Amino acid sequence: MGVAAGLSVLAVLLASYIKGVIGFGFPTVSTPFLALFVDLRTAIVVLIFPNLVMDGIQTLRKPGLLETLRRHWALYLCGIGGTYLGTQFLVWFPSQKLLLVLGAVVLVFVAVNVSRLRFHVAPSLERYLSPPIGFFAGVLGGVTNVPGTPLVLYFYALGMGKDEFIRSIAFSFLVYKLAQFISVISFGLLTWPLFGLSVLATALGLGAFWLGLRTQDRVDQLTFNRVVLGFLGLLGVWLVIRSVG
Repeated sequence: MGVAAGLSVLAVLLASYIKGVIGFGFPTVSTPFLALFVDLRTAIVVLIFPNLVMDGIQTLRKPGLLETLRRHWALYLCGIGGTYLGTQFLVWFPSQKLLLVLGAVVLVFVAVNVSRLRFHVAPSLERYLSPPIGFFAGVLGGVTNVPGTPLVLYFYALGMGKDEFIRSIAFSFLVYKLAQFISVISFGLLTWPLFGLSVLATALGLGAFWLGLRTQDRVDQLTFNRVVLGFLGLLGVWLVIRSVG
């Protein structure tokens, strides 16, 4: 196994473990890391299926999906449309531009978490904000494979409890990734060799994901998050430098 292949496997394992521990973060970590070794389009296509499987597992672990669907149906519907449009942008834009967008998204994610900014959305505004936020997250996810940043911030701003937040995040990611999976097929980005690599990435990641679920309540969350954010910050800076170099 070459150095690039070994590091790619390590990135999938690390991202899967992080997702198991904190409930999100798989594409945020794995996509930019794989993009250091392969074309960004290839990285996104390969990582969709493992993300889809892990999102499905997380969704099934939390009850109350019907209530979540009723509350966020407009966000999901607009997110599907945004994901399709974002995938079209993925086909159109040069890889260097996409790297710049991805690096910027990662840095924004880190900056928001480090600054501990908190936003509050009144329940009366939810019906008006959900469609545009869902659409924006879909476009962002289609282009960079990272729709989670606006969704995480939005669900936090709604003041959800822990279980409701995890259920909403997991179900949202499942819907978005299904839409993205269909979109990459329709645009001819998913080939059988890439699907084989995606299945392999799923098999590798599930073990680390399970370990993350097992250790979720045993790890000091603050310390762990700081390590993850530091890693992402360095990775985001490198991607921006690489995109303009």
